[in-house]
Amino acid sequence: LIGSAQFACDTERRMNGHVKNMHFQQFMETAATLLSLLLLMTVDSTKTVAASTNQQCGNLLQQTLKITRIVHKESGDLIKTYKAAQGEMSELFCKVSVNDIPDPNISGLDPPARIASIYTHLQAFLPHFKRVYKQQTDLQSPGSPLLKELTRVWDRTESLASFINTFYQSLFPNLPIPEPAGGPTTLPPAQNVFQQKVYGCVVLKTYKDFMSNVSKELRNIKSKVCTKRTPINAF
Repeated sequence: LIGSAQFACDTERRMNGHVKNMHFQQFMETAATLLSLLLLMTVDSTKTVAASTNQQCGNLLQQTLKITRIVHKESGDLIKTYKAAQGEMSELFCKVSVNDIPDPNISGLDPPARIASIYTHLQAFLPHFKRVYKQQTDLQSPGSPLLKELTRVWDRTESLASFINTFYQSLFPNLPIPEPAGGPTTLPPAQNVFQQKVYGCVVLKTYKDFMSNVSKELRNIKSKVCTKRTPINAF
C-alpha cells in the first residue's frame, strides 16, 4: 500500500513537471511569435519612413534644381546684356583679375559641407550684386534692360539661397550651416568708371560659372543623398 502511494506521488510529480514544461514551451513559442511580429512591424515602419523621407528629399531637390536651372540661364543672359551695355572693350572687361570676388568652386568633402558651401556662396554674392546694381544705376538710363535683369537675377539668387537652406535643414536638422570661413563678404574699395565696368563683368561672369557648378553639384547630390537607404542625417 505504501509502495502504491509512493508510485502515485512520483507519477503526479512527473505529470506536473511535464505540464509545466509544456506551459513553458508554449510561452516561449508565443513570445518568439510576438517578437517576430514586432521585428516585421519595425522593418516595415523603417521602410515606410525611409520611402517618405526619400520622396520629400526628391521633391525639395527637384524644386531647387528647377530654380537653379532658371538662375543659370538668366545669369548667362545677364552677362550678355551687361557686355552690350558697357560699350567698347566690353569683351576684355571679364578677363581682368579682380580681388575679393567669391570663388565659383564648391568646397567640402561630404554632402552636408557641399550643400552648405552652395548656400554660403550665394549669400556672399548678394552684396556684390547690390554693389554692381548701385554702380550701374549711375552709369545706365533708368529704363535700362540691364538694371531690370540685374534686379531679377538678384531676386532669384535670394530665392535660391532660401531653397538651399530649406533643403539643407530638411536633410541635416542636427547640423547648423557653418558660418563662412572668411567671415563677412569683403567688397572692393571705391572704383573709377573703368574699374566699375571691369568689376561688374567679373562678378557676373564668376556668378555664371558658379551657377554652372551648382547645377552639376545638385544632380550629383541627388544620386548620393535622396536615394540612400541609410538615415540621411547620419553624415
